[in-house]
Amino acid sequence: MNGKSTTTRTKLERGRSALGPALELVHTGRAPTRAVLTSELGVTRATAGAVAAELEALGLIRVDSSPGSAAGSQGRPSHRLSVRDGGPVALAAQVHSDGFRAALVGLGGRTVATAPGCVAVMADPAQVLGEVVEAGARLLRESGLRCVGAGLAVPSAVAEPEGTALNPLHIAWPAGAPVREIFSACVRAAGITGPAFTGNDVNLAALAEHRHGAGRGAQHLLCVATGHRGVGGALVLDGRLHSGSSGLALEVGHLTVNPEGRPCHCGGRGCLDVETDPLAFLTAARREPGPEESLLKQSGDLLRTEYGDPDVRAAAEELIDRLGLGLAGLVNILNPDRIILGGLHRDLLEADPERLRAVVADRSLWGRSGSVPILSCTLNHNSLVGAAELAWQPVLDDPLAALA
Repeated sequence: MNGKSTTTRTKLERGRSALGPALELVHTGRAPTRAVLTSELGVTRATAGAVAAELEALGLIRVDSSPGSAAGSQGRPSHRLSVRDGGPVALAAQVHSDGFRAALVGLGGRTVATAPGCVAVMADPAQVLGEVVEAGARLLRESGLRCVGAGLAVPSAVAEPEGTALNPLHIAWPAGAPVREIFSACVRAAGITGPAFTGNDVNLAALAEHRHGAGRGAQHLLCVATGHRGVGGALVLDGRLHSGSSGLALEVGHLTVNPEGRPCHCGGRGCLDVETDPLAFLTAARREPGPEESLLKQSGDLLRTEYGDPDVRAAAEELIDRLGLGLAGLVNILNPDRIILGGLHRDLLEADPERLRAVVADRSLWGRSGSVPILSCTLNHNSLVGAAELAWQPVLDDPLAALA
């Protein structure tokens, strides 16, 4: 083989090895133009152009070769890059204590279609997962879009590598239910192509927020959130979820913040899980939970519309102080560079941001730790978007192999 052929093959291999990193840059919004893509990948303009063209040929991105120049700018504007409308999607599913939801999510974290499901979760995980997958399969049939895989978010720690839900405390599933195996079987039975994945709902919310929302750009991101019941936490380090040796890291809901507090499902007392979740707020505010709406929605609506009521304000301050105590402990241990809050915790932050930040600062060991930014999650249905991220990951790793 002559030298020219060898050089051509080397350039082609280098370009193809850059497909995954290039797609992730466009997917996360970090390469809006071909010039930025060239810089981020550290390749030549020609290689970046070839990579972008191949991703476009795969139906994943759109390359705009004639973008308008900004007023007063000089020189030829760089080609703009964006995820393609009408491209492939991932099937995302979420189960929580008040029901389930299915969605189709494209690159860029874009939710293409959603299908709300039941309002009560049955005790048989196979029945629930079969129904949520069928809801997703209907969305796929109606859309006619290609599916790259499926992801499921569950309100439980998910043990690795088995994919079992160890402690689904707020739904009536048996401990150790093989949710990944069941979900995968349901996906195959529905005729959906691509691999199937399962993860903890707050872990997946953190992953989605890191790639597309309030956590973008953080190196050490701590996420703490209420679900429809209970409290969860997650840590993203250098873009990767920190899940521990077996998937069980960051069970922050079982930090004690009130030693004389309510009994917790874990056997302890006064855990974040029972002291700062929606039911705890409604109880502290002397409100009777209604059966017609989720506890998360009831508590959020109450906080936003009746904060002037003395009982509601007192309840909010009580929960803020306990949440701040828990966050300060986590800051002391983990030293994150950003905290994001979801669910009711986001609403508590927005109701009285100074109080929460003051509690965290007061309880932090180091003044530097006390100044860590605390922000609200910004994505709608971030656990669903995170479930889709699991399904998109093989494509981000190797687009050619995943879409072959």
